[in-house]
Amino acid sequence: MHGVELIRGRVPLLISLPHDGTDLPAEIAARMTPEALAVPDTDWHVHRLYAGLAETLGASLIRPRWSRYVVDLNRPPDDRSLYPGLRTTGLVPLETFAGEPIWRDGEAPDAAEVADRVERYWRPYHAALAAELERLRAAHGRAVLWEGHSIRSVVPRLFDGRLPDLNLGTNDGRSCSAALRARLAAALDGQSRYGHVVDGRFKGGYITRHYADPARGIDAIQLEIAQATYLDEASFAFDETRAAPLVAVIGRLLGAALAG
Repeated sequence: MHGVELIRGRVPLLISLPHDGTDLPAEIAARMTPEALAVPDTDWHVHRLYAGLAETLGASLIRPRWSRYVVDLNRPPDDRSLYPGLRTTGLVPLETFAGEPIWRDGEAPDAAEVADRVERYWRPYHAALAAELERLRAAHGRAVLWEGHSIRSVVPRLFDGRLPDLNLGTNDGRSCSAALRARLAAALDGQSRYGHVVDGRFKGGYITRHYADPARGIDAIQLEIAQATYLDEASFAFDETRAAPLVAVIGRLLGAALAG
């Protein structure tokens, strides 16, 4: 599939990493600022956190090739706000999380180009995700969609103070069963290494909200991880020592998601 990597698993769990991509098409990169070319708002190295767990558990995993600056796969195609009243980022962002311009003067995409990017880059990811989710549900009678995300621990433009280490989102309990939400909360409470919150600032983005259908056996959960827990936030360099205990906790959460 163009720009989408999908590994099909054998258990009813699909791990989606929509902000893992870093590539930029040449014709788009030529119009971007030097700062934006470094794609600083990537969910850095989330694939390294999840790939081994997916293989061990037998989970499906989907990830894009392209950066969120091309198009944000976790935003609605009509670009409506997921957090009304709060500052957020758009379907094709114009500024970085730090408020710096992404596009050179006069080079920002217009509405027609945004629509084209939705067709070219957004829809293939969602078509693959939807098909795999339905395959798992048909095979197992249920499916869990796990949205894996990360972000710098301090982003003043988007939220106040330091973000908790682990931010679990269930759209205030609407995107998964009450029993699953309780199991995940208990798993977080059962460890003391990482601060955590359930349905705090990050309640789940478009993918979590759109594909969740607990009545049909499709539960969706988002985990937003503060990047300071597993990398150097100045250089984005992955830190194996920091990451190891984090991966263990994520593994327990995924296990809890599969239980039941």
